[in-house]
Amino acid sequence: MSDVNNGGPAFPVIGNEGEPSPGDGMTLRDYFAAKTMQGMIGSQAYINMTAEDIARCAYAMADAMLKAREVQHE
Repeated sequence: MSDVNNGGPAFPVIGNEGEPSPGDGMTLRDYFAAKTMQGMIGSQAYINMTAEDIARCAYAMADAMLKAREVQHE
């Protein structure tokens, strides 16, 4: 899992050194997955999926979002 781009902190807390504090809060990947999962659960299209399938799908979407974000910032 260490090779997965987590996007860094979703809501960084700036420390005394002016840098985000590592390990504070959720990652941007987790935030994207949570937002995706929220939409999926609210959609009737996913009613027959297991919770595990929805979670896997949400993280796949989060990974795609992070990848697209990298391309946009090149």
